[in-house]
Amino acid sequence: MFKTFCCIAIFVAGGVQSKAADEINVIPQPQNVKMLTGEFELTPQTKITFTGGEGEAKLLAATLQKSTGFKLPVKRASDPAASEITFQVDTNLLATLGNEGYELAVRRDCIRITAPTTAGLFYGSETVLQLLPPEIFSTNVVGDFQWKVPCVDISDSPRFVWRGFMLDVSRHFFTKTEVEKTIDLMALYKLNTFHWHLVDDQGWRIQIKKYPKLTEIGAWRKGVNFGFPSNSAMAYDKHGRYGGFYTQKEIREVVAYAAARHITIVPEIEMPGHSMAALTAYPQYASGHGPFSPDMDGGVFHGVFDVSNEGTYVFLGNILKEVSQLFPGKFIHIGGDEVPKNSWRDSPGCQALMQAQGFKNERELQSYFTARIEKIVNGYGKSIIGWSEIREGGLTPSAALMDWIGGGAESAKSGHDVVMTPTKYCYFDHYQSTNRAVEPKAIGYGAPPGHFSVLPLEKVYEFDPVPTNV
Repeated sequence: MFKTFCCIAIFVAGGVQSKAADEINVIPQPQNVKMLTGEFELTPQTKITFTGGEGEAKLLAATLQKSTGFKLPVKRASDPAASEITFQVDTNLLATLGNEGYELAVRRDCIRITAPTTAGLFYGSETVLQLLPPEIFSTNVVGDFQWKVPCVDISDSPRFVWRGFMLDVSRHFFTKTEVEKTIDLMALYKLNTFHWHLVDDQGWRIQIKKYPKLTEIGAWRKGVNFGFPSNSAMAYDKHGRYGGFYTQKEIREVVAYAAARHITIVPEIEMPGHSMAALTAYPQYASGHGPFSPDMDGGVFHGVFDVSNEGTYVFLGNILKEVSQLFPGKFIHIGGDEVPKNSWRDSPGCQALMQAQGFKNERELQSYFTARIEKIVNGYGKSIIGWSEIREGGLTPSAALMDWIGGGAESAKSGHDVVMTPTKYCYFDHYQSTNRAVEPKAIGYGAPPGHFSVLPLEKVYEFDPVPTNV
């Protein structure tokens, strides 16, 4: 499974968009829109003020300056009614709009963004950007241009509390700048959860100070792999190895960058499978025999931890400790998918553990492993989330499920948080049409016609994460 990109949403109650929302180009469509006559024009003399949301006001000003060239002043409002663009926090709106809702009023002489929290103010400002001409997103100044916003009343709040996007930087490395550009795009579309897939068979991308070989060895491989020519990437070190990693300083900077845009980062540290890069660096914790190499880009073998080795839990516990200190969010994603259990079947230690615990099969052994990892993560004040397979042998008490192949409805019924990520609707690493010749290389590039995955945009928009039986 190549989880390069996916859209995700958690089960909560939803709302309905108004018919007037079709008249404006805002994604996602606001729930309530009233179109009015006239336009507000942004000029070099426009002033931005705030009674709450200073950071959000300054961020809007900085974004506007890139394309307009206007250095708009941002000040605390002494008289909000006399200001042109105003950010106001009104906690009385919490009951009707929730934590992330907002009200936007655009008139010929002013723009008012009002929300119960600063998150709502930020989303209101992102709507303003979408209402402006698309040239507003230029990274260079666009000269001699009229920057107009249609007069409108908008009231909006999100349907889902988890609105996510996942980026797999293990298979293909993305620089810190590229990651931040991804976060900017997420913010524009009011996504609030960045799932950072930092670890897999093909690369370890996060600095762990206690185990330096994870990045000295595990962050690099001989080639780009996956059928791509060597000149398709630039992430090579002085030895000609492909890859890279993020220092803990860079991680903190990205976390802060995301937080300023009201995005929480969920790191994924794969275990017990998909762990070739880690086991290349530290093979003493592997189940089965080597050689281990992140250049084995797919196929039947994935690096698997020895779950009967007590040293494995010390090793992973120390890693998770450093991870938990870098990411302030609630969840750490532990993967758990596609674990080939043949090495456990052939392992005397694993079989002895199964016998001692009275386990009937290796699925229960994985559940045992997950429960121990959950306890470690809980000890650091976090909760675990994992792919569908962590249900095998029983879902642990505080775990959340990320459903890519099933189990979401059942887990939700039993009281667990569930994030829906089915491949049929959410995997953006699939082709968007059946004409592979006109598209970038995607998963299934070598498959015969009719045997590769296709996910057109309209299929994505058809998806409703809430099943009818929940």
